Amino acid sequence: MDRGLYVAMTGAKQIMQAQAVNNHNIANINTVGFRADAVSFVSQPIYGPGYATRVNAVASDAGTDFSSGVMQSTGRDLDIAVNGSGYIAVMGSDGTEAYTRAGDLRVSVDGAVTTAGGQPVLTESGPLNIPPATTVTVGNDGTISVVPLGLNPIGISPTDRIKLVNPPQRDLQKGSDGLLRLKDGRKAETDPTVTVTSGVLESSNVNAAQSLINMIELQRLYDFQVKSMNSSDQNEQMAEQMMSNAS
Repeated sequence: MDRGLYVAMTGAKQIMQAQAVNNHNIANINTVGFRADAVSFVSQPIYGPGYATRVNAVASDAGTDFSSGVMQSTGRDLDIAVNGSGYIAVMGSDGTEAYTRAGDLRVSVDGAVTTAGGQPVLTESGPLNIPPATTVTVGNDGTISVVPLGLNPIGISPTDRIKLVNPPQRDLQKGSDGLLRLKDGRKAETDPTVTVTSGVLESSNVNAAQSLINMIELQRLYDFQVKSMNSSDQNEQMAEQMMSNAS
């Protein structure tokens, strides 16, 4: 059997994987603080007996797009956006410290502060909790201030401070849960230069137009691979017929 058939089949499979990544980006166009995934194709020669006449195209993880999204005003006190570079520290579902740009915060009935995705927001000492309050505000440095229940609004007082970090992008990797972590598993140190703005959210950085173009291009490449598979099959049948006639 012509090995070209396997090359085309591998190409079609890898294109499907790239399409899945692109579709995942499109599905998160409206996800607050989402960072798009990137994929690229690399050449991998097929080694074995005979001449190296076949090369597979393999989809490779090209990392994460760390460019900023668009800042959108919401007017909600618990919506925050990181100014410039930096991240909000949260606790992932696996219990490890992780980082996000999603600042759509919520306060549970027991006072736990989480993101809209349910990840507990962290301080230097652990998960952020606040007492029952009528007003909750977030300062530029991440300081949480509240007006406790039963007190006059002029009695606002700081309670704790959100952990804000700014590790080098090269040291970060994105997990399957969409959160960023340090590649070596360590915890990033608090960066006092990182600031946030209240009443604003950062949108996803997915480029909708480019993602749709990528989807069309990948579909065309997939169709080409399928045609190559059919051509390889037809060539094999013709070769078998010629050998039969010759005998």
